[in-house]
Amino acid sequence: MASHQDFVDYVAEQLRQAGAIRSRKMFGEYGLYCDGVFFAVICGDQLFVKVTPAGEAAFPNLPKAAPYEGARDYLWVEDVDDRDTMTALTRLTCLALQAQPQKRRK
Repeated sequence: MASHQDFVDYVAEQLRQAGAIRSRKMFGEYGLYCDGVFFAVICGDQLFVKVTPAGEAAFPNLPKAAPYEGARDYLWVEDVDDRDTMTALTRLTCLALQAQPQKRRK
């Protein structure tokens, strides 16, 4: 099931305090960027945030799930109405991702 633009817009609005949120349509679903960092996907109108040690440590109760078949596990944010949790997780995740060495494309 493809995600709906109104859900993507709602999630982006919820995350506005984390930074500049941008969505990009990808294969019928959406990728989310915060200040230029790819940190999450929306699949089937559900939010999945990349797993980082900082995110796991700060939010150990968030379940992990694959957003689509064959994908790595992401942190599944079931309660997209919880702005504070989503903002904190996004900030932690993006800081951790920015600190990682950039992968070189072949």
